[in-house]
Amino acid sequence: PGRTKYDCIVIGAGIQGSFTAYHLAKHRKKTLLLEQFPLPHSRGSSHGQTRIIRRAYAEHFYTDMMEECYQLWAELEKESGTQLYRKTGLLVLAKSGNEEYETVCKNMTEKQIPWENLSPAEMKVRYPGLFLSPGEVACCDINGGVLYADKALRAVQMLFKQMGGVIRDGEKVMHIKPGPVVTVTTNSSIYEADGIVITAGPWAQKVLRPLGLQLPLKTLRINVCYWREKIPGKSGILQSLPCFLGFNLNGEEHEVYGLPSQEYPGLIKICFHGGNEADPEERDLKVQNPEIQDIAKLSSFISRYIPGLHPRPAVVEQCMYTNTPDENFILDHHPLHKNIVIGAGFSGHGFKLSPVVGKILSELCTGEKESYDLKPFRISRFKTPLKAAL
Repeated sequence: PGRTKYDCIVIGAGIQGSFTAYHLAKHRKKTLLLEQFPLPHSRGSSHGQTRIIRRAYAEHFYTDMMEECYQLWAELEKESGTQLYRKTGLLVLAKSGNEEYETVCKNMTEKQIPWENLSPAEMKVRYPGLFLSPGEVACCDINGGVLYADKALRAVQMLFKQMGGVIRDGEKVMHIKPGPVVTVTTNSSIYEADGIVITAGPWAQKVLRPLGLQLPLKTLRINVCYWREKIPGKSGILQSLPCFLGFNLNGEEHEVYGLPSQEYPGLIKICFHGGNEADPEERDLKVQNPEIQDIAKLSSFISRYIPGLHPRPAVVEQCMYTNTPDENFILDHHPLHKNIVIGAGFSGHGFKLSPVVGKILSELCTGEKESYDLKPFRISRFKTPLKAAL
């Protein structure tokens, strides 16, 4: 059959791949975006209606990238005529003296990000349903808020298509043949491209292994939990509580985060930033034992900090995370094949950063000068990821 030749092929149409394709199309590259499942789907990490957006980060490089992300999200809202961001503020909660918390405050001060320290008295007035203990502290990243995730994904893909980009969903990549021109074989077609970008989320390992690359990626299944008030309207928590992020509260090693729920009116979304290893092919299996423990810990967090909520979740959904050991992204070329670019390990905090991640991956694919220092994101930070060629 006649093979279609593209400048660039992006594999995986989650938010990172979709933004990569969008930036490539903006640069007039003939681009194909491949997705193994029919769109939209809930098998990966980009579904659901809401994600947190913030500049409150301990890592200065994310704080810097977020400055441009806010601009690009605003641009996307304009181009698509859709509201994608709601400013709620983001509370950061921690035990006094928590190192990560101190770094976040220092970062926001240095970068002149609008933020405020909240005294216990101010907390009581503003957020009457949230109970902090003596010795716990709170600050607010004023422009933190909510991104409308599924709307954002649709908007990026729509604009990509308007710029002449091609999306093929329900096409699973079966084989990638490296070379000066890369050949990508799916279950129904064969395509060629000068460069490809792999943003396969939880499936990154499966796609990269045949290319001799073993990255230290873990796929985790996360419980996304929604909670209702014991007496609707009584605690005022649904009206007053913005997004929040708690570092090591209640003696937990995991961060807990929460955000007003769009999905289910009258519920609030509160989850652990962590989960249990699982195969992405089996994400819809029944909830396993360690996952029930996670929910028990969340229940104890809620009883302690937000007692106006019912301590049992009203709804539990699942989402896949893909994490690197240091929880930083992978944005790099394949060590042996420079025209194969990899974006992976975004989970738990990648969505808000996707406009800039997409820009970086498109620059790597076209050989443009990189807009950011990619040292924190290089594959070389891991020990020997290259296997002997198969």
